[in-house]
Amino acid sequence: MEGMPPLDSACHRPLRSAAALGLVAALAVGCTGADADTTATATVGRAAVQTSPLPTVPPAQPPSQLTRAEVETAVSRLDGVVRDAMRRTGVPGVAVGVVHDGKVLYLKGFGVRKAGTKDRVGADTVFQLASASKPLASTVVAAAVGEKTVAWDDPVVKHDPGFALKDPWVTRHVTLADLFSHRSGLPDHAGDLLEDLGYDRSYVLKHLRYQPLAPFRAHYAYTNFGLTEAAVAVAGAAGTSWEKLSAEKLYRPLGMNSTSSSFADYEKAADKASLHVKTGDTWRAEHVRDADAQSPAGGASSTVRDMTKWLRLQLGNGSFEGRQLVDADALDETHLPHIVSEPPHAPAGRAGFYGLGWNVGYDDRGRLKLSHSGAFALGAATNVTLLPSEKLGIVVLTNGEPIGVPEAIANTFLDTAQTGGPTVDWLTFLGPIIKQAAAGERSPVDYDKPPASPAPAKATSAYTGTYANEYYGPMTVSTQGGELTMQLGPKKQRFVLHHYDGDTFSYRTTGENAVDLSGVTFTVGSGGRAVKVRVENLDTTGLGTFTRND
Repeated sequence: MEGMPPLDSACHRPLRSAAALGLVAALAVGCTGADADTTATATVGRAAVQTSPLPTVPPAQPPSQLTRAEVETAVSRLDGVVRDAMRRTGVPGVAVGVVHDGKVLYLKGFGVRKAGTKDRVGADTVFQLASASKPLASTVVAAAVGEKTVAWDDPVVKHDPGFALKDPWVTRHVTLADLFSHRSGLPDHAGDLLEDLGYDRSYVLKHLRYQPLAPFRAHYAYTNFGLTEAAVAVAGAAGTSWEKLSAEKLYRPLGMNSTSSSFADYEKAADKASLHVKTGDTWRAEHVRDADAQSPAGGASSTVRDMTKWLRLQLGNGSFEGRQLVDADALDETHLPHIVSEPPHAPAGRAGFYGLGWNVGYDDRGRLKLSHSGAFALGAATNVTLLPSEKLGIVVLTNGEPIGVPEAIANTFLDTAQTGGPTVDWLTFLGPIIKQAAAGERSPVDYDKPPASPAPAKATSAYTGTYANEYYGPMTVSTQGGELTMQLGPKKQRFVLHHYDGDTFSYRTTGENAVDLSGVTFTVGSGGRAVKVRVENLDTTGLGTFTRND
């Protein structure tokens, strides 16, 4: 579920497509033409290769409109805003940091690191960032761009010759910027289900080539592993790993000593926040989320103290405490709108954009607003929001599943700074939206009651055997303890199949992208044995059918 930006876009895997909230947009650009590497407009339902329909220079920003007194008034009310959100939701722990005009004005933790303990959250408690990792990652790449190691418009294959997408033309032309802005044509959250099944980063990235593609540079779809591929390619160009590159170019120079792109570092931290999910009114620490496979997109961990250093770098145009650590132009490119991510919802409404690792928007006064949320369905929710023209930023980290808490705190703070108080009850407003997104689309087998008179299943021998799938790998169907089971993934995860109707069974999905119950339908051939099986929740892009091979 990595990445649930609050208002600018949505990217929750069970939605099947962000279109479920009307947040997927396509730019009306591109035309059909022949393959020609040297032609700026050579497309196959694609946008122009060398020219962009979007401005390449950011809109001029108005002068600062907020006084220090107005910001300090909002800061003085933050304790109450946070405690109110915690009281209303029960979320176990929250940490908040605020930066204004190069100074840290607020740095505080609330609640506990793990429910049922007395271990307090502080400014140095390490949280998993989920998709708030993305703007960190684009900052790292901007540093590499500034040093001429790579360029944002470099084709990915220049630095990773083995990378491929389904269309060879797109493979040759897709750039680092295309993947960082989710405009490659890859479908929504491509590769995430492979990660849930236990496949590592290398396997997932190599298998993106099987995914069907939407029009290149004309379709926004949030993809953790597309961004991960770009980041890994940059690390390869620098002759190192992503984990080492991010530490070398960003974390160490800024003194972000508790920040890492490796899950092992989060795990060994003594002062860390556990993940929590809510059952009824009770929050429990039930899950562990190792996001190393998509580390650049969702696997970083940090503290609010460390994150405020990064906010200062961002608001300082790449400068920190008198040192230019990241080239200003390379960093500024990450703040430009690269594709429409959210069309206007009313004739007078504003569009939302995605930059490079950032949600990009403009308010009624023309001010640039940068934001990104992170969300693990298994128990984390984070948000970072910046108003660069005001040199103002806030970061909110929580150890509870996404229900709108960090976004509500951030928006309430910014409202208070700008208007003297919240313009809306953000928690009430955002909660139902996020709940709806988290619910996703229910499978026909995931209803309260099975059919009144289900057709009987065949003998289990009709279904047992081994099946193959180029994308998801092998499947083994067998009987264990009298139950029909399905095994998937490199770790042979075992799922019990429960009869639903005829040759259709249900199973309970697990992992970050779980959708509760999903269907498994066998197609039985003339010989009385199943010849193929379709797993419903794995088939969102047509890749979920396994063929018998025994």
